Amino acid sequence: MRSLFPSSSITPPLRLRYLKNPKFMSSEPHFPNIPTTDSPFSQSPDFPENISQASGILEKPIFPESKTPHFATPTSRPANLTQTHVINTLLTRKNDPYSALSYFKSVEGKRGFAKGVDTFCVLIQILVGSEETQRHAKNMLNQFVAGDSVPTPSVFVDHLIECASRFGIEIDSRVFGYLLNSYTRANKINDAMDCFNAIIERDIILSVPSVNILLTALVRRNLTNEVRELYNKMVLKGVSGDRVTVHVMMRACLKEGNAEEAEEFFSEAKARGTELDAAAYSIVIQAACQRLHVSVALGLLKEMGLKGWFPSEGTFTSVIGVCVKQGNMVEALRLKDEMVRCGKAMNVVVATSLMKGYCKQGNLGSALNLFDKMSEDGPTPNKVTFAILIDWCCRNGVMEKAYELYTQMKHLGITPSVFDVNNLIRGFLEARSLEKASKLFEEAVECGVANLFTWNNLLSWFSKEGKMSEACSLWEKMVVKNVVPNVVSYNSMILAHCRIGNMDMAYSVFSEMREKGLKPNVISYSILIDGYFKKGDSKRAFEVFDQMEGVNISPTDFTFNTIINGLCKAGRTSEARDMFKNFVEKGFNPICMTYNSIINGFMKEGAVDSALTVYREMCESGISPNVVTYTSLINGFCKTNNIDLALKMRNKMKNEALILDVTAYGALIDGFCKRRDMETARSLFSEILEVGLSPNTVVYNSMISGFRNVNNMEAALGLHKKMIDEGIPCDLQTYTSLIDGLLKEGKLLLASDLYSEMLAKGIVPDIITYTVLINGLCGKGQLENARKIFEEMDRKSITPNTLVYNTLIAGYFREGNLQEAFRLHNEMLDKGLTPDDTTYDILVNGKVQGENSLSEASCA
Repeated sequence: MRSLFPSSSITPPLRLRYLKNPKFMSSEPHFPNIPTTDSPFSQSPDFPENISQASGILEKPIFPESKTPHFATPTSRPANLTQTHVINTLLTRKNDPYSALSYFKSVEGKRGFAKGVDTFCVLIQILVGSEETQRHAKNMLNQFVAGDSVPTPSVFVDHLIECASRFGIEIDSRVFGYLLNSYTRANKINDAMDCFNAIIERDIILSVPSVNILLTALVRRNLTNEVRELYNKMVLKGVSGDRVTVHVMMRACLKEGNAEEAEEFFSEAKARGTELDAAAYSIVIQAACQRLHVSVALGLLKEMGLKGWFPSEGTFTSVIGVCVKQGNMVEALRLKDEMVRCGKAMNVVVATSLMKGYCKQGNLGSALNLFDKMSEDGPTPNKVTFAILIDWCCRNGVMEKAYELYTQMKHLGITPSVFDVNNLIRGFLEARSLEKASKLFEEAVECGVANLFTWNNLLSWFSKEGKMSEACSLWEKMVVKNVVPNVVSYNSMILAHCRIGNMDMAYSVFSEMREKGLKPNVISYSILIDGYFKKGDSKRAFEVFDQMEGVNISPTDFTFNTIINGLCKAGRTSEARDMFKNFVEKGFNPICMTYNSIINGFMKEGAVDSALTVYREMCESGISPNVVTYTSLINGFCKTNNIDLALKMRNKMKNEALILDVTAYGALIDGFCKRRDMETARSLFSEILEVGLSPNTVVYNSMISGFRNVNNMEAALGLHKKMIDEGIPCDLQTYTSLIDGLLKEGKLLLASDLYSEMLAKGIVPDIITYTVLINGLCGKGQLENARKIFEEMDRKSITPNTLVYNTLIAGYFREGNLQEAFRLHNEMLDKGLTPDDTTYDILVNGKVQGENSLSEASCA
């Protein structure tokens, strides 16, 4: 290729530039004197003293035959070995490069021959002119560039141009391409860049392959800025490159993380008509995958297929991976099958990606099946495979399988990471398998695998469960093991103390955290606020809230919800609602739970209208009520005898496809039981079983109490038996209702058996139970037994209420024992109890209320 740089542009300043280092070609200190009559530049002031003043030829240092510099002893040089003679001889053999090379080799080793830069430049350019001798030129340039005494690239480029002009050699751009490649191969990247810039500045157009070699070297060294700069200069000269250039530039973009630009390079090359190959498609598919452009990647794969190209294993792996990330398991599995059909076995990365995809879709079974197939047929699972499966087994509560994988992993010689151990510990704790979690924890600590997260997992669980002693013991062990607690650790300890209501200790830990230089976060403050509210100390809760704002920690929605919920539970729902409005103005985004707290608070206070108003506001704000919302409303309506409204809410739930929970059913059942509508109550009870829920003790108690009230003790006792058979615990209310009903029917022996059964279970009677017993026994004339129960109350330091005294007084009055009746009246006064109208009706007017009325009063 002919240079675009004209020979007439060589000027003395240019020559001065390349002669700034007179020793750039040799370590010889000087050259022998040569006659000056032949030199056209002999009078030039631009040349330093090592240029001969006699020969008329620019004497350059000897071209080194090895990297080791040598010094020649000055001597007389035969006339036929002067550079003029050697160059002239080379020029006469210009059309026979092999002859020129042979001649050069023949004189190169002779004494007195000075191998100057002119000679070298002339020879190189002659050799490059023939394809047969180009490799010799390349080798000579490689040897030259690899040497120690090398001129700057721009100086050597200028000298090549000047020699070509001076000796009438047509400039061949391949010379400069080979020189550029020599710098690159010698790992002199900075010199290579300088060489490229010098060549481009002199309007010499390099071949695309020679530039590609430098571009590739730059990409390998992550010099992406230099790659971009070089490519831009290349384009400015009208050279866009070939498919290899496209490969290199796309890889450079990907190394920079600029996948979009990589795709642009591909598209532009395709539009220019550049012949692209399978490798280019593979790279651009990788770029599309990085951008999660599944459709683009799949389209490019299809194009490859139409061209008869088979994607590489890496290409299949990348596209399958991005399909999984996008949740497109159908396409991922199709590509896996296509990959296998192309003769490429499913690798561990593909298998692991597919397992993760199954897990994300909630299909853990298919992931485990694929793992089993992988274990049988290959490939061998790696650390990531096990980590993913252990993680998702733990998330799904399949702890036995998770631990089995953990064990299998170790048997294969794969060391589990702390991530695996922490997942297993969290999983066992959530499954309430403290023993297994603790065993893993101890192993992790002993092996040095445990990190702070490992300790915090166990500490957090102890705190949430209110296991104060275990939390404190673990904390002390952290200190012994020199494990430095962080804010999360301290928050767990604060929570532990709050859970058991020890707010003084909770605040003490909070203070210690600050003393240690740790800054409490919004969670720290919110835990304290919640703890004070649950303790009933609203004042202190707001002091902590003010303190938090004072240190410029912004409350989160969790904090606001904590305050609103705390006020509602403290019976200050109206105040909570006012604060709710204030918080919203501060940017608080209320959620369903927020409204539920206020609705439930109003319902507990009997403010049904206010609760309904908040419910309507909730719906108008676009927040859909949930099961808890409706349960609170149903429960409140039932307690205020608004059964119709409760049923209306139940129908709304059905219309919104919300399934009533046991609490909602329990509220409805209790409401109908209190209305003595046992047919509807029984129907709802059956419905609970039909929808797959299990009635709890509260539901059974409502039904038993309802049947007692309608004097159907057979049905009540049947429910009691069902509770025992199904392992549902009977509580004090269960036994009290049954004993009350049996005593009414005069079944004293059965009532006595149930009372003994209750005591055997460790259930302690309360004032209501004693009242029922005394009232029932008195009503059946068992005054002596009633008296024993009364004395038992005194032994257990349970003060009888007015109802108990009225029952006993009525019993003795009925038997005509007025003395004992009045004694009990006096005793009642001595204990500070105030007789009521019933007492005086008995003593003064002789009126005794029916036993049913007294019994119902006691159980109300």
